[in-house]
Amino acid sequence: MATQKMAQRDTGAAQRKLEEGKERGMEERGLGATERKAGPLDGVATMAQCYQRFNPAAYLQYNYTPPRADFSRSDSIVPWKLDCLHRAFTQGDITGDTLVDIGSGPTLYQVLSGCEVFRRVLLTDFLPVNRAELQRWLEDGEGGFNWTPYLQHVCQLEGRGSQAWREKAARLRSVVSDVLPIDVHSPAPLPPGALVCPADCLVSAFCLEAVSCDRPTFTRALGHISSLLRPGGHFLLIGALDESYYLGGPGVRIPVVPVDEAFVRASLGDCGYSVLEFSTYTLPPGMRVGVDDVAGIFFTKARKL
Repeated sequence: MATQKMAQRDTGAAQRKLEEGKERGMEERGLGATERKAGPLDGVATMAQCYQRFNPAAYLQYNYTPPRADFSRSDSIVPWKLDCLHRAFTQGDITGDTLVDIGSGPTLYQVLSGCEVFRRVLLTDFLPVNRAELQRWLEDGEGGFNWTPYLQHVCQLEGRGSQAWREKAARLRSVVSDVLPIDVHSPAPLPPGALVCPADCLVSAFCLEAVSCDRPTFTRALGHISSLLRPGGHFLLIGALDESYYLGGPGVRIPVVPVDEAFVRASLGDCGYSVLEFSTYTLPPGMRVGVDDVAGIFFTKARKL
């Protein structure tokens, strides 16, 4: 019996040393306590922690000013995205009453075409700082990002001329009914009562891959937000291809789960969508400005079965 107890103590001590060695190794690699566990919930918590220092103004400067938002260049990223959205919303098959933007971030460009189609637009984001940035523009406050060149460009795509941008700005402000918190990792992503009826269309840009710790988490989050969409409704999804990180502010390096076209198509299929269109954009050297390692961008139009 004494020998057995001594063996148990020796085994326990060896196990503690092993665990301590693992802990030291993780600390040397810079891993925090949350990242030391492998469970999906821990990964989600880690991603949430990464965003605590997110800086909307810096992010907008990095990605939504020239060269990435140069409306005089045919190879610039933002004009390509706006053209994809304009084409999708003007093909005639996307109709209804309510459009929900999933994970808006501090940006509005993704609803500049859709606001002409729907009578109600909901903007959503997990971070209070991003929701405050959106509210600042909606309330016509000063000091926010200048979306005028975007409004002008979309007006030109619509054949209205760039001077109609004030009308479009007024239209957008009139149809946005709320800016809500959202958690795509929750089976009920929006606050109770936010949607009386399922939405007719969802749009989401650079959200799921940027808030998921791995591909299965991406697909689960896609399933969660899909519960907000009616059968037969459309989903317009924009995202990064083969990206592993981006900068959310000075010194704020945010991990991204790398995805490719095959995975995105499969994930949409698993969540009950029919893919109607899938377009890709490859970043030319002039668009690689050191704020991420993205290889390209995808745009997909899908219908919920």
